[in-house]
Amino acid sequence: QVQLVESGGGLVQTGGSLRLSCAASGRAFSTSAMGWFRQARGMEREFVASISWDGRTTRYRDSVRGRFTVSRDRVNHTALLQMSSLKPEDAAVYYCASSTYLGVRDSQSDYDYWGQGTQVTVSS
Repeated sequence: QVQLVESGGGLVQTGGSLRLSCAASGRAFSTSAMGWFRQARGMEREFVASISWDGRTTRYRDSVRGRFTVSRDRVNHTALLQMSSLKPEDAAVYYCASSTYLGVRDSQSDYDYWGQGTQVTVSS
């Protein structure tokens, strides 16, 4: 079993920043790619960012590239998503996920454990 607990969501103005954290336990964090997904109200859940097991490779959806940065803290078993220049269209519930793969993945089906989600609201 893997437990993932997200934190750091909240309300921010357009142009503001937030940092999401995902604390992982239960499976070797160091051998799992991690991903971030989001689901806006009434929309399908979508890929946001992924980071490889060793932190050397990252992947982003086009709309967040250059504004969001995914990273991982291997000592504290935490995945991070730094979000800057936030836009109203970034508002969603953000989920972190753990994969059995080592490399970056952007498909939800490649992730087998998910956190409960954290709400990000961006006011215009």
